[in-house]
Amino acid sequence: MANKSETQTSTKDAAPFGALAQLQEAGFGNMVGMSTAWMEAMGEMGAEVAGFIAERIKEDVKTQHKMLHCKNVGELQHIQGEFIQKAIDQYQAETGKLVEMSTKAFAPEANGEKKKS
Repeated sequence: MANKSETQTSTKDAAPFGALAQLQEAGFGNMVGMSTAWMEAMGEMGAEVAGFIAERIKEDVKTQHKMLHCKNVGELQHIQGEFIQKAIDQYQAETGKLVEMSTKAFAPEANGEKKKS
């Protein structure tokens, strides 16, 4: 009877590793060997997104302040137009940064691998 419970415990403990092995077989490669550099890059990307969101919230607050103090509809439309244009520009720039950061993070050199010639 002791053997049966030991087998069940070891099977349960091995379950995460079994799932990882299945992912590797499915083509996800050696996920256990992800480098520290890759994990740091993912952290930097997360920090970049958080910083971007904070800046956008500041822009939202500034725009609301301007809108509350505008004198006429023309001025309100101008404020809204500026806000939209700045948001578009900032989102485009941020997307470019994140694409560049992710390209570096997923590059073979960043993960400790060498490029194949």
